[in-house]
Amino acid sequence: MTTMALKARLRDTSDRLTMQLCTIPSAVVTQALAAAGSDCVVVDLEHGAVDHASAHAMIAATAGTACAPLVRVTVNDPANVKRALDLGAAGIMFPLTESVQDARDAVASLRYPPNGTRGFGPFIAQSRWGAQMPTYRKAVEDHLVCCLLIETRGAVEAIEEICAVPGIDIIVPAQFDLSTALGVSGQFDHPGFVAAVGRVERAALAAGLPLCGVAFSRAQAEALFARGYRMIAGFDVLWLRAQAAEMRGWLAAPPATA
Repeated sequence: MTTMALKARLRDTSDRLTMQLCTIPSAVVTQALAAAGSDCVVVDLEHGAVDHASAHAMIAATAGTACAPLVRVTVNDPANVKRALDLGAAGIMFPLTESVQDARDAVASLRYPPNGTRGFGPFIAQSRWGAQMPTYRKAVEDHLVCCLLIETRGAVEAIEEICAVPGIDIIVPAQFDLSTALGVSGQFDHPGFVAAVGRVERAALAAGLPLCGVAFSRAQAEALFARGYRMIAGFDVLWLRAQAAEMRGWLAAPPATA
């Protein structure tokens, strides 16, 4: 169960980690990212072209690697979370966390009663984690990862209280959604956006919670690490598009020599 070690690694303040968001419904792509050494992949049911059958195949494709398969659900709802976990997910990325209650609901949906709200039925997940139905809860529950996306003005205003909720493992200031919610979509240098992200960063660091941010270059990654981030994230489809575009540039004729 090596891929269930992510939760422990997130507590190791000396560890730097990578995350890849998988929007392409492909076990082959996910397997390649896992084999490349990604610490976790996030099967994207919210914005990706992924259905539940593809999600199961993508989760299964991480087997044999140290890559933890998380799932981004469409909404913070116990039914969505239960289905993703029952497919074998090692944790959940929760969108649109706006309040302390949202954070508490997220944590509760990862655990069985009396400590949570998850319904019991890991018929598929037991095989992914090498457990049996009677032993699945003991083997897996304490290792599931809770990742919160901070995407709205309300979330920023409540961030200190959100970060104080026990059971959260990762805080992600979602730059695309958050800048859009603030009315400055894509303007990542806008003072209002910079201030909002700064508040999220300070709250997470003060609470001892790892921060994850998007990095499309080594320079962006180093800038995030300098601000205290522990995890950097990329997107399968954006890596693919960028590499294909770069290859087109190789067609240009070399500059003429004198």
